[in-house]
Amino acid sequence: MTIIYTIAAILATIAMIALLLPRKVVVTREADVSLSPKKVIARVASTEGFQSFNPYCTTDPDLKITPFGPTEGVRSGFRFEGKEGKGTQTVTELTATRVTHLIDLGAMGKPVQTIEAEAKDTGARVIWTVTLDMGYNPIFRIFGLFMDRMLGKTYELGLKNIAALA
Repeated sequence: MTIIYTIAAILATIAMIALLLPRKVVVTREADVSLSPKKVIARVASTEGFQSFNPYCTTDPDLKITPFGPTEGVRSGFRFEGKEGKGTQTVTELTATRVTHLIDLGAMGKPVQTIEAEAKDTGARVIWTVTLDMGYNPIFRIFGLFMDRMLGKTYELGLKNIAALA
């Protein structure tokens, strides 16, 4: 019986420590590209345009993309299904310099992604950010410690893909 209490105490301690970890996780990558901010935003805000640099299309040639809603702007989006998972991505906000997407991954959460394009002398600085809410799930919070390493490479690939469009 002592072993059961000891294991329960250890698990409870790990859960309590995990709940002290940050609830929100932010991953950001940026790069300078030779496209104008207007051209970057036009691609990001368009379902077809997004696929021209979508890093998941690069890493998963069998990725299934099914557009829905308008072809561009707010409420445009697509369903995706591939080796990395399935869900939807929808444009929820659009300005001259920023596009915000809600990514719905079902039980895995609903990260918010923004792609900004700031004017530079030679084109644009593109800033790709995702914000994830890990909630009160201690396992998700521990998983959050590794999100920058996991997602960062994907966004770096996406930024390289955008740069290659010029």
